[in-house]
Amino acid sequence: MNTLVISIIVVVVAILFLSFVTVQQGTVAVVTVFGKYSRLLTPGLNFKIPVIETVYKKISIQNRSAELEFQATTIDQANVNFTSMVLYSVINQQEDTIKNVAFKFVDERNFMQALIRSVEGSIRAFVATKKQSEVLSLRRDIVEDVKEHLDKTLEEWGYHLIDLQMNDITFDEAIMKSMAQVVASNNLKAAAENEGQALLITKTKGAEAEGNAIKIAAQAEKEAAQLRGQGIALFREEVAKGMAGAARMMQDADLDASMILFSMWTEAVKNFAEHGKGNVIFLDGSTEGMQKTMKEMMAIAQLEKK
Repeated sequence: MNTLVISIIVVVVAILFLSFVTVQQGTVAVVTVFGKYSRLLTPGLNFKIPVIETVYKKISIQNRSAELEFQATTIDQANVNFTSMVLYSVINQQEDTIKNVAFKFVDERNFMQALIRSVEGSIRAFVATKKQSEVLSLRRDIVEDVKEHLDKTLEEWGYHLIDLQMNDITFDEAIMKSMAQVVASNNLKAAAENEGQALLITKTKGAEAEGNAIKIAAQAEKEAAQLRGQGIALFREEVAKGMAGAARMMQDADLDASMILFSMWTEAVKNFAEHGKGNVIFLDGSTEGMQKTMKEMMAIAQLEKK
């Protein structure tokens, strides 16, 4: 009797134990009855009918990721190596969505294989229409094209593509070397152009400075010439005033005005001797020469009076 009671208690406890199911947060459990879909169990402690109901699969609704490494060929027959990361998740917790996730594929491995091959196929189809020189600048375009082509297919499976990150895009070694040479040659070309521009600017500025210096020197020379002319004019004016005064004084003293010319002549000879710079000036210093010069100077003075 005691054995029977114990057995019954054990069976009851086992049934109660099998009747409760714990579902972790971020997970949904799919329950089947004799192999047919029955209902969903949400996170927490859930009750199920022992033996009749079975937890077929527990599906995570959290974000998941997968790394991809594959090769594609451009329209100009260049091989491009891709290293990327796919971020995806279940669309939502609605019953139809969870049923698609649970029953579209035999297992998780088959789903991952289909997802990876679909992403690779979309990227290869896109790259096949582009040139090798364009691929590196089309990361965002590649992602948008893949999402556009895969979103509808993934929705039928109960998933959606959150993000596709192109972590690395490389080419074959020969192509990488040629690209490096192109970049280097472009840099040298740019440097040469910059150097030429700098040299042109330097020469232009130098020419402008030289032109400005010439203008300044010419202006200074012009002003100096004007000042020299004004000085000479003032000098002549003062000489004329002095000569006029001397002539009046000699006239008042009843002296011959030719004495002024004689004095100017002797002063001129004196200045030639004192301030000459080596130039040769021929003067007739004889008495006859002096008389001749005096006569000529007096004749000029008479003409100026007339």
